[in-house]
Amino acid sequence: MTSLAHPQLRFTPTVADPSGPRELVILGSTGSIGTQAIDVVLRNPDRFRVVALSAAGGRVELLAEQALRLGVHTVAVADPAAEPALREALAAKAAGRALPAVLVGPDAATELAAMECHSVLNGITGSIGLRPTLAALAAGRVLVLANKESLIVGGPLVKAVAKPGQIVPVDSEHAALFQALAGGTRAEVRKLVVTASGGPFRDRTRGQLAGVTPQEALAHPTWAMGPVVTINSATLVNKGLEVIEAHLLYDVPFDRIEVVVHPQSVVHSMVEFTDGSTLAQASPPDMRMPIALGMGWPDRVPDSAPACDWTKAATWEFFPLDDEAFPAVELAREVGTLGGTAPAVFNAANEECVDAFLRGGLAFTGIVDTVAKVVAEHGVPASGTSLTVEDVLHAEDWARARARELAAG
Repeated sequence: MTSLAHPQLRFTPTVADPSGPRELVILGSTGSIGTQAIDVVLRNPDRFRVVALSAAGGRVELLAEQALRLGVHTVAVADPAAEPALREALAAKAAGRALPAVLVGPDAATELAAMECHSVLNGITGSIGLRPTLAALAAGRVLVLANKESLIVGGPLVKAVAKPGQIVPVDSEHAALFQALAGGTRAEVRKLVVTASGGPFRDRTRGQLAGVTPQEALAHPTWAMGPVVTINSATLVNKGLEVIEAHLLYDVPFDRIEVVVHPQSVVHSMVEFTDGSTLAQASPPDMRMPIALGMGWPDRVPDSAPACDWTKAATWEFFPLDDEAFPAVELAREVGTLGGTAPAVFNAANEECVDAFLRGGLAFTGIVDTVAKVVAEHGVPASGTSLTVEDVLHAEDWARARARELAAG
């Protein structure tokens, strides 16, 4: 098989680089990834120009402000109920500037993903990003991928349409692997080492995790992220998803992908080569660096984020993962090995269980325990060349319903 994210290959998009700034579409512009991407764009107007934005619809004032400040020609909102407020906000903030066209509905982001541009940054949260991911790839755009779920749940579908080098990952871990892999050939790679902060509970035993509250779980010690990703970091489900993503992006077997806990979150991941040498990518925890790398690849964007200060003493720690306290990574390996619709079931069940936990209806340890039950009940997944988007969506619907039943218990 061919590596989807190959750092030594540069995919040539259907729309070539213009003489001016690189044209971008940003999906999920009002979320954490989207707002930081826009910050990078605003500080580098000679390099980037945003032509379209999409968002779910919960922050229409911010979306309107972004659209007008960037001068985009199209803005999309997934929730039809948000359209009147979006149009009102655009009109109120326009101050004589031209209003962008407005697309509305669940397929609006998918339409934007296929529009004429150089690169599409998919910063949508959740598996709803699958159709936009497929649309961008099919249209021949460079896909700057922050929406790991679309690759995880639609692995065979994405691999069938993506060309080598067409995907540039944005997750800090995968951006690190992407850079470190440039230091050798594929045949020289022994293993991928994915680092994990360990979240706020890295020193706790499984017994000590039972009474964790949502407020405690949302207090991540290093990263500022959305609530779902923050809870996923606390359970290490996020790291399990990243292991599956690494397998799909780099075509490395699961038994050669290792997870280690690194509380300082400065070494974002490492590649060990067959001669015993290890290359690590290090930078202070700031998502603007991998975002800028993805949008600008193969060129780096100067001063996109602060660098390490080597004049100050620092200590980096690395610990083995406690699989008993945090079983999500091993469960993800099993799910990834099953393939087909199993990752979609894993991801969808987890999203429902996280929601139940945040509402106080499920214990912290019950999140992964319930996901494991749903995965086990799913049985043999649909897989192979016959897998369709409808198969994935059907499996997700079943997993969500079953997870809600079990969580309600």
